[in-house]
Amino acid sequence: MNLLNTVRDRFAAALAGMVTDVAPVLEMIRPAQDAKFGDFQANFAMPLSKQLGKPPREIAQMAVDHLEISDLCEPAEIAGPGFINLRLRDEFIAQRISVIAGDDRLGVQPTHALRNIVVDFSGPNVAKPMHVGHLRSTVIGDAICKTLRFAGHHVTSDNHIGDWGTQFGMIIYGYRYLRDDAAFAENSVGELARLYKLVNTLSDYQNSVAKLPDLEQTAATLKTQLAVQEVSAGDDEKTKKQLGSIHKQLAAADEAVRNTRNTISSVESDLDLHRLSQSHPGIARLARDETVKLHTGDAENNRLWNKFLPDCLEALNRIYQRLGIEFDLALGESYYNSMLPDVVSSLKAKNLARVSEGATCVFIEGNDAPFIVQKTDGAFTYATTDLATIQYRRETLKADEMLYVVDKRQSEHFHQLFATAALWGMNDARFQHVSFGTVMGKDGKPYKTRSGDTVGLESLLDEAITRARRIVDENDDRRETPMLSSDDRAAVAEIVGIGGIKYADLHHNRDSDYIFDWDKMLATTGDTATYMQYAYARICGIFRKLEVDRITLASKNSTILLTTPEERRLALQLLMFGASIDGMLQDYRPHTLTSWLFETADAFSKFYDRCSVQDAESTELRHSRLILCDLMARALRTGLSLLGIKVADVM
Repeated sequence: MNLLNTVRDRFAAALAGMVTDVAPVLEMIRPAQDAKFGDFQANFAMPLSKQLGKPPREIAQMAVDHLEISDLCEPAEIAGPGFINLRLRDEFIAQRISVIAGDDRLGVQPTHALRNIVVDFSGPNVAKPMHVGHLRSTVIGDAICKTLRFAGHHVTSDNHIGDWGTQFGMIIYGYRYLRDDAAFAENSVGELARLYKLVNTLSDYQNSVAKLPDLEQTAATLKTQLAVQEVSAGDDEKTKKQLGSIHKQLAAADEAVRNTRNTISSVESDLDLHRLSQSHPGIARLARDETVKLHTGDAENNRLWNKFLPDCLEALNRIYQRLGIEFDLALGESYYNSMLPDVVSSLKAKNLARVSEGATCVFIEGNDAPFIVQKTDGAFTYATTDLATIQYRRETLKADEMLYVVDKRQSEHFHQLFATAALWGMNDARFQHVSFGTVMGKDGKPYKTRSGDTVGLESLLDEAITRARRIVDENDDRRETPMLSSDDRAAVAEIVGIGGIKYADLHHNRDSDYIFDWDKMLATTGDTATYMQYAYARICGIFRKLEVDRITLASKNSTILLTTPEERRLALQLLMFGASIDGMLQDYRPHTLTSWLFETADAFSKFYDRCSVQDAESTELRHSRLILCDLMARALRTGLSLLGIKVADVM
């Protein structure tokens, strides 16, 4: 049951004769921000005043007069200029809690509007170790999949791995000419990652050397242009804007020159790297040639690809196992290779693609840049593969919705991809780019190691578990008699460490960048997974201490007594679980669910402090409070599980 939707449905009937489009009006009915205004508040009277030509309070009164809600709420109150405040009846809350007692789903029923949804997330390149940049897509995508399944939808999780792109040309070239045999024998994936980084570094260096003169010339031209403009500049706004534009262009040009010189310097200051660059001129082109050979069926390059792939996939899967994440499909770019010529042919046949400057492109109205589906050398692009993927998901998987959990820097690509797919005939499917921001360090820059390298995801997990183990040890050592063995402590540390990393990511609005902070992430107070996990363990401790079996408790008839504001607030929070699920899935924002978890945990904390279970005034009240405790434990376990986070009975 979604309480918010239930209240909105009652208003829909009351408003039917007043407005033609009820839906946007119902969105203005929300949970009250302050308990003194009740439990729900309707704020539509003021916006409707101009539309209906009536004072807001009169509109509010008209709605209340037609509102049939007495079975749920106390009489509605109209406040201020036209706010409608609603307070749920205590007996209704108590009755609903009694109905859902012992229910892990807290009364949330699966949807009747079933959708077949493919969620594309994580998507690392297989020949490179996963790093912190893969974290957000992986945990956000997994939380979306779990919550969609909980809601009753048919979900296919697909890890669209990069196993066929230009990085393999770099790796093949590096393996042929730059490999360390001993290092490859000891750690093949580590050596392949080193080779990729090496070839990429040399390619960037050579490209930087080639383009530096043009960049310097551009900067010099802008400086001259600025000097001339400043001499003859007037005070009019047009001239000021022109000068401002040149200043911005010059700043960007100077930064490009600085960055390019730094790239050159980093190689030329390293004698070994510089010597390698001189020994392998044109390395970027040579690596691209290896990619083309791979894609066109060269036997030796395909043999090497098949040699490298199993170890690379195994390394990725180790990370996913530690994160507790599984995929229904892991169809990489290579799976779609044979389909790409037909994609381009189909686009041409429908007059959607045409040749422009030697490349085959789709031009989307409103976009200056073309959507390139085949390069001048005949090679296909990520765009082509993505279109083939959409075709497969629509025709083979029968997906009617496709979600792409990819960082916001790719927004333009997905805008063009979805527009092309719709023109191509896939307009009966829904597409959404579930974008997200960047993981930042405390310096406000993308999170890196002290040496400036991108933080590896495996080392990040190791660090989280090590830090969590210290917390678990300290907590258990404070007890008169420690409860956890060394193995138990290790298991709990893994639950706390992995959960802390996931929750720290998910509790931010996914559109935002966020600062990675170990201390905040694993804090036992505040909006953290650790706080929730300790709350769960505390509840389990209550039942151990009182020697009450939760399964037996849930099987009894449950009369709920709400004798204090803390009991009522906790019960109401538990009943809002359905609204949090619907809110999360409305635009695929996990922080909606984490907000409910934290608010509910806060309500439980106040309940726990002020409402004794053991020393309750009566047996009936003790039983009622035990029911609330049990439901709270179920709420935490279920809510955290939808985020991919585990709990432990003892911490």
